[in-house]
Amino acid sequence: MKGNSYYWRKLHSLLGVIPLGGFIIVHALANFQAYERGPEGFTRAVNFINGLPIVTLLEIFGIYLPILFHGVYGLYMAYQSNLNSGRFKYERNWAFTLQRITGVITFIFIIWHVFETRVQVALGNVTHEELGSTMHNIATSPALFILYLIGILAAVFHFSNGLWAFLISWGITVSPKAQRVSANICMVIFVLVAALFILSLVAFMGDEFKETASAALALTNIG
Repeated sequence: MKGNSYYWRKLHSLLGVIPLGGFIIVHALANFQAYERGPEGFTRAVNFINGLPIVTLLEIFGIYLPILFHGVYGLYMAYQSNLNSGRFKYERNWAFTLQRITGVITFIFIIWHVFETRVQVALGNVTHEELGSTMHNIATSPALFILYLIGILAAVFHFSNGLWAFLISWGITVSPKAQRVSANICMVIFVLVAALFILSLVAFMGDEFKETASAALALTNIG
């Protein structure tokens, strides 16, 4: 693997932005429907996503396999990294360190989140209409809420800072000025996407999500 590390790192970087970056943003927008439109809006967003053509193939080849490669190879890179290397100065050195740490946290968080949601749906323990109540149970548990908050912030930072590094490594932002501008843009992306997720998590705490399955069934009958 060492002989081809350049290409592995390029693939790792590319998959972190496309398609995984897009998945994070779409996921944030879908979850935000819980805050903006309540249980019915969230259920509509979930059903829309799961109603897409060849959704299973999209999930396997567009989400799960890229996440698996990006996560496993990221762990390998983190293991090899010297977090005190001083590769970057000042804030960029901290960003480099946090990128490795948040990568590990994000990988664990995604596995947990997928198990609590997608795997449970596949096993028949939860329906798509009941995902709102599942998230309600998580959001109303103080311990789980904190863990989810940590996972969310880690994932969004990892994506945003990874996007900044991606632009450099792929020769898109070459000059120091371009890198400063892209750093500011990536910071804005971090704040906005994190806000979408946090507001969604707060929305799931509402009592109306206790009966998400019943509300979604009534909505289906009306529609």
